[in-house]
Amino acid sequence: MFLFESIPWYSWAMFGVVLVGLIALNEVTRRWKWAGIGFFVVLPILLTIFVWPYTAGEGSSTGSWFHWVKVYSALLGCLGFMLIRYVPRLAANRWMLVFPPLILAINIAEAVIRDFEVAGLQGMHDGVFMVGGPWNYMNGIAGILNLLTICGWAGIIISRGKSKDMIWPDMMWFWIIAYDIWNFAYVYNCVGDHSFYAGAALLISCTIPAFFIKKGAWLQHRAHTLALWMMFTMAVPTFVSTSPFAVESSHNPTALFVVSAISLLANIAVAVYQVYVIVKRRRNPLRDELYTHLSKYREVRDANIAESPAVSQGAARAGVLAKG
Repeated sequence: MFLFESIPWYSWAMFGVVLVGLIALNEVTRRWKWAGIGFFVVLPILLTIFVWPYTAGEGSSTGSWFHWVKVYSALLGCLGFMLIRYVPRLAANRWMLVFPPLILAINIAEAVIRDFEVAGLQGMHDGVFMVGGPWNYMNGIAGILNLLTICGWAGIIISRGKSKDMIWPDMMWFWIIAYDIWNFAYVYNCVGDHSFYAGAALLISCTIPAFFIKKGAWLQHRAHTLALWMMFTMAVPTFVSTSPFAVESSHNPTALFVVSAISLLANIAVAVYQVYVIVKRRRNPLRDELYTHLSKYREVRDANIAESPAVSQGAARAGVLAKG
């Protein structure tokens, strides 16, 4: 195949298991606070002390600085989002609403740095086969554009209902798709032999709920599924490297170039459109929501504003919901 070596039926079956498992665990951890605390507080502490030092050490495919930073930054995002979701005064604090875009930007920046780092590598490094090249720089630039086009965080609200999801109405579908393409290209470039699961399955597992289960909560879905996957793969790194279900990248320079080129073009398109909206509608991307004129924005926001008229007409109009 163009992107990967041969993919046997049982690897496709495991792809489905990973996808369904991540979606299911995301639903559990977002619907019940106790489940979120168990998976994102208690479990990581146990794994940090008793498991990861032995499974994700030097020489393993998850032993690089990036994997350790990524798992804790993903967990930090989960915990920060839980505070915003379950502590009403924090959801009403405009400075606290800087946390979601900040942790997202940090995660993107981590990957951009790694892409640039891998550009000069060839052969086995940190237990992973690298084929560095200009595609890493292309995708690194795409990541920077993706980071710069994060917008509308002042409009984050907390959904009504028991799950109290963190909703970001201004995070439109086209930005999410551009992110998915960029992130897949990053994984394909930097940990290619992991990308069948850690790229494709993982990204699909947060995009499906964002589009079809709980719209507007993509960042929350992304943090949960990423943290769950990183905890698993650091505990069982052989799953994506030497297990019967592992799928190897083709390590084809043409494939690497094409994937990164698509990523760069997609993120240039989003950036151009965003600049057009900013100029035409005279919006300030550091203060305003940009896409309030789009029907998808209104659909997400209207489905999640407070039931209380006092709150929905006051705080929600300002883009902040104190309680759901």
